[in-house]
Amino acid sequence: MLSSCATSYAPSLDLLGRTPLEVIAALGEPYPRPQSLYGIRRLEFPRGPYGRHTYFVYFNEAGKAERFDQVLEERNFDRIKRGMDQAEVIDLIGVARDTFSLARETGYVWNYRYISPFCQWFQIEFTPEGKVRSTGYGRPPECNVRAVRFRR
Repeated sequence: MLSSCATSYAPSLDLLGRTPLEVIAALGEPYPRPQSLYGIRRLEFPRGPYGRHTYFVYFNEAGKAERFDQVLEERNFDRIKRGMDQAEVIDLIGVARDTFSLARETGYVWNYRYISPFCQWFQIEFTPEGKVRSTGYGRPPECNVRAVRFRR
């Protein structure tokens, strides 16, 4: 019997060999939620405040979890190149949960928070056709806190 009372933040080794339903019972709802779990090869689990972790859980041909990976890392960001389409980006680092459109319908930007010693996020600029125009690191809004000056 599966319990949905408590979910884990991150996958652990005890999830290996489990079915997609068992993994969802342990980790909560994936995002995006697939229409069907039949033949599923991967589930995505974005986590943390502002989504600083995204875990991919991979399933083998038999429908059992075979491995998992935390994908929001610079080594994966470096693999994103100009001209890639959205599907290729999602394959590497998942769906962005923070996005905005550029002026005059010239494209849009996906932002990814991640664990870093610096207050920065990874950004991908797309053309209106959904192709990567550029990538880089920027400052998320929560880093733009102004210093408060106290007078004596």
